Amino acid sequence: MRIQITVSLFLATLLGCGAKSSNLAPAAAQKQIWSESRQVTTARIISATLQSNGSWTKMQELCDDIGHRLSGSPQLDTAIKWAVAALSADGHENVHTEAVMVPKWVRGNESAHMMKPQLRPLPMLGLGGSVGTPPEGITAPVEVVADEAALKLLGAGAKGRIVLFNNPMPAYDPVSGTGYGRTVRFRVNGARLAAKHGAVAVLVRSVTANSLRTPHTGGMHYGDAKEKIPAAAITVEDAESIARLRARNREVVVTLKMEAKNHGLVKSANVIAEFTGRGKPEEVVVIGGHLDSWDVGQGAHDDGTGVVAAMEALTVLRKLGLRPRRTIRVVLWTNEENGLRGGRQYAEDHKNELKHHVAAIESDSGCYGLRGFSVDLEDNALEAHAKVQLQQLVARLKSLNATGVSTGWAGADISPMRKAGVPLLGMKTDVSTYFNIHHTHADTLDKVEPDKLSGCVAGMAVMAYLLAEMPGRLGDKE
Repeated sequence: MRIQITVSLFLATLLGCGAKSSNLAPAAAQKQIWSESRQVTTARIISATLQSNGSWTKMQELCDDIGHRLSGSPQLDTAIKWAVAALSADGHENVHTEAVMVPKWVRGNESAHMMKPQLRPLPMLGLGGSVGTPPEGITAPVEVVADEAALKLLGAGAKGRIVLFNNPMPAYDPVSGTGYGRTVRFRVNGARLAAKHGAVAVLVRSVTANSLRTPHTGGMHYGDAKEKIPAAAITVEDAESIARLRARNREVVVTLKMEAKNHGLVKSANVIAEFTGRGKPEEVVVIGGHLDSWDVGQGAHDDGTGVVAAMEALTVLRKLGLRPRRTIRVVLWTNEENGLRGGRQYAEDHKNELKHHVAAIESDSGCYGLRGFSVDLEDNALEAHAKVQLQQLVARLKSLNATGVSTGWAGADISPMRKAGVPLLGMKTDVSTYFNIHHTHADTLDKVEPDKLSGCVAGMAVMAYLLAEMPGRLGDKE
């Protein structure tokens, strides 16, 4: 999962940061777009989903049988084949893959050790896309900075040093969100910035507000940097320890060893499946998540839950015999984590069809409990109207406690469709603890609660069905 930042290659989900919420018009003043019969239908969808164990079975297969799924890895290739087989077995139509070229980055062996003032290991994870160190590693004193301004003040003092960006991610706040977007930029850009001042490597404080000495990986970007230096994440605890030592003018020396290597572009694929519409099959509602993950943990919440929610939502509708008016299309994107090439390739491959895309829904913020949906449109006036319509739709999810509505960022993989005017919807989930395990060895299936997963499936199924049944396109004014 990612957050929208200035580097276009690394778009990312804001997860509540900066999302625009506002009061909607009273229900009585809104034009009602649904009959009460729709309420009965959505209740059937929710009931059937909550009684099914299909989503949990798929999660076990994806996480326990396959595991983590980094772009270019054999595990991702296996996951693509698994998804095609599972969607076919569930009876879906037009199941196929669409080719995407993706970067292949291999972590290799890696380690970090504090050499002074004491000898001890530092749990670490190299950042995706980083170059490696020489075989003997890099041993250098560490200088600590909080941000770009502090780095500029350090200036030439960074030359020949390892620079540690110690920028704390704030604790989750229900109003302001996670703070991820304000912190992740140092992970993404830190190596490029420090190299300009002569640093030999970069360490970043893991992007999380809570830690049990667990490092968090993630993508980084060199941009136009002439000098590429290694970059790795260390734990919150070790970042704090080093910062305290330097604040007392204690010399801190670290040895960093990384075998990381970029291997260029290799073949991968997006996975597609459909429930063809009965009345307007050429019009499409897209639902999906990203099939790739980082090469640690099992990619359970990021983004196994999003993948399975889309797959099982389509299956629930098919089993209930609820063939929609428009086609509902599952898209499982490749390469969200370190390139967004799957999302971009889908938009390019289907550019002539996007005018017929009624909506696109993405789930990429874990599944600790569905809370509602965000809507994002290129046209602000249409977005405002879509928000009013969306309030009517989420009212059908009251039993799931998922009636929240906001406007703004909806998801990275669907974002390339925004300029074509496609209404984008993001599933908004409880993210108060999501970043505790985000991009870590701890993102494993035991962190997923089956009942909350079923709630996410139900919410996606209901929303996809209602959008596929709407008289017009979300945001349209009649």
